Amino acid sequence: MFNHLLASSIPRYLTRRMSSLARLGLPESKVAETQKNTQLTGVLEGFLASADKRGVVVDGVTGKLMYGLGTKLKKQDNMGQILDLILEKKVTSDTQLTAALEFVKANPVNPDQSRLEEFCGVGVVITAEQIKTAVSAKVEANLAQIKTQRYRYNTGPMMGQIKKELKWADGSQIKAEIDSTIAGILGAKTEADNKPVEKVKQKQPKQKTDEKKTAVMAEEEPQEISFAGFHKVGENYTTEGYVITPHTMRLLKEHLERTNGTVMTRFPPEPNGILHIGHAKAININFGFAKAFSGKCYLRYDDTNPEKEEEKFFTSILEMVRWLGYEPFKITHSSDRFQELFDYAVQMIKSGHAYVCHQSADELKGFDVKPSPWRDRPIEESLSLFDDMKHGKIDEGAATLRMKCILEEGKVDPVAYRIKFVAHHRTGNDWCIYPTYDYTHCICDSLEDITHSLCTKEFQTRRSSYYWLCNILEIYCPVQWEYGRLNIGYNIMSKRKIAKLISEGLVADYDDPRLFTLTALRRRGFPPQAVNTFVKKCGLTGAQTQLDPGMLEACVRDELNVSAERVMAVLDPLEVEVVGSEETLPCTVTVPNIPGQDEGPTHSVSLNKSFFIDNTDFRESADKDYRRLALNQTVGLKHVGLVATVTDVERDSAGTVTKVKVKLTKLSAGNKPKAFIQWVCDGVTAEVRDYSRLFFHKCPEDPEQVPGGFLTDVNPDSLRVYDALVESRLAGSSVYTSYQFERIGFYTVDQDTTGSRLVFNNTVSLREDSGKK
Repeated sequence: MFNHLLASSIPRYLTRRMSSLARLGLPESKVAETQKNTQLTGVLEGFLASADKRGVVVDGVTGKLMYGLGTKLKKQDNMGQILDLILEKKVTSDTQLTAALEFVKANPVNPDQSRLEEFCGVGVVITAEQIKTAVSAKVEANLAQIKTQRYRYNTGPMMGQIKKELKWADGSQIKAEIDSTIAGILGAKTEADNKPVEKVKQKQPKQKTDEKKTAVMAEEEPQEISFAGFHKVGENYTTEGYVITPHTMRLLKEHLERTNGTVMTRFPPEPNGILHIGHAKAININFGFAKAFSGKCYLRYDDTNPEKEEEKFFTSILEMVRWLGYEPFKITHSSDRFQELFDYAVQMIKSGHAYVCHQSADELKGFDVKPSPWRDRPIEESLSLFDDMKHGKIDEGAATLRMKCILEEGKVDPVAYRIKFVAHHRTGNDWCIYPTYDYTHCICDSLEDITHSLCTKEFQTRRSSYYWLCNILEIYCPVQWEYGRLNIGYNIMSKRKIAKLISEGLVADYDDPRLFTLTALRRRGFPPQAVNTFVKKCGLTGAQTQLDPGMLEACVRDELNVSAERVMAVLDPLEVEVVGSEETLPCTVTVPNIPGQDEGPTHSVSLNKSFFIDNTDFRESADKDYRRLALNQTVGLKHVGLVATVTDVERDSAGTVTKVKVKLTKLSAGNKPKAFIQWVCDGVTAEVRDYSRLFFHKCPEDPEQVPGGFLTDVNPDSLRVYDALVESRLAGSSVYTSYQFERIGFYTVDQDTTGSRLVFNNTVSLREDSGKK
């Protein structure tokens, strides 16, 4: 009844298709699933029509092979050759089909028929006697183990070894012979043979909490980014969607001769803004992929928009690439190729693949663009107009050169050239027409022999036009691979929107430490190793990700924890006067720069009768949750082994405590405080800048979260400035030197530091410290 209802709910044309596909011997569920893919269904129906035309009866084996051919070979050009072998019963097993597919993928243009048949074992006959002999030899070699393990013996490795020796043997025949031979030796299965194997659970020793944390951290420790799945150099044609032309194999051969099989990648930023954390991923992927395969990576400036390019952006980009630890194989510019790009544009017009159009920029916006009335204008007319464009005879905006292709997203005839009467940063006034990214980057990739054109996911809609353009120009065509963008929550990456924050006075500049530009991260004190580690943990995925900034900060914290020297600092100083001490003052102790590095460098700290603590470390009255200094509670002083007890306080006219007087006693088993605090004696003043999230919401650009726009979501308290005291030995510290201010966080010397005044940026906080309560 159910099947009847199901069948009645399916449209007749689908029922006809399903009944047709059922001839392949597929289960009903597989037929129903397959018919949803109209392209695959059409291919399989074509196979069946070919069989009918030849009078071939499609049995279960033939149907299975036909289905395998249709699903495994994406390019239809060579399907006919393999289908012929299947219908002629020359290819009769999955092993032969796999070999045939492998051959045509390696030889995509006019595969040689005789070599194809030889490669997939056509005419090779494996007899039952050969299989029996091979099985007997393997069973004899493993007889002792078979008798011990009986029917629990794993025959998989044995079958694999025999398949390796008898490549074209039928796997089911090998399996049947193995089972029969073993059964002849062991006899019928006993009750013990049929009894399930009991799994013995090994009791693991209980881990301590710290050990668990270490184990988790070890598991999460990133290796290099995995680049599995990418094509081998020169095997571009094996990738999905790659278009093969009559020139492809020749061009690939010439490409291999030029590159000697070397992996070639490129990092191609536009020099019209500062790089951000998303670019760190692109840098690591492009340079990292080349490094992983002993290849080379270009830094190519995509400088085709003269209106927005500035020297500071060129300089900053190279600086950030090097900051992350990479060195370009060569530094190139798209503008190096302006003449070649122009010549290719002329070639494109001559071949009828481009035309000069007079639709305005507004008319070309969006996807529902009216067809150009100039699309079919005479070639000579477009050539003449394009020459006029080059020589400044046509007004800006009055003409463009458009390519005759359609992007995956539906955009028709993208622009290749536009007129801009703006001097170029490098070429001056030599040109007044400039190529677009859609036109430029694939040609430059080709001319630089890029093997893997790695770009973010939004360029996937340009992949077909990338291949189209290389192929109609008959030049080497690289393979474009896409990966997901990396975004950080509670911030923005848009160059335009960052510029708006700057113009509104909400941040100081592109390197404001509250931003996630790379210059800002460096200024804030994020080590480049931590940024690279973060990117590696994110991995190479196709999904666009928006991660919490805490993930990056954790990587920074882990790096600085083993590299940043410890110092004592107080952000809001409160004076302390010693009125009595069991220790002779001043006293000096030696402290390791980094705890746990016993043989590492050290420094000295001295305490005398006047020093400073942080105002937050003193209260007049301590409750049960407060552990630091109070009128009714002692506190320990870090490093010197002394405990402070309040004897008196001084106040100003407003009643605020301005000085605390204490007595110092030696630390002992009977004189143990609840907490220890940092202190500074004879310190130097420093401006300390503390930062919190720049925006209140994770997605400040989301109109549903922030209806008023991202500017209304800015946190006005994201920057707090303190007049602090730090140890005097920090005077003269170099810019970008990082320290851990004990009990506070990690801080880095800012570029605003002068000879007379230190400035520090808060890099990241410490992990939650119960001792600070």
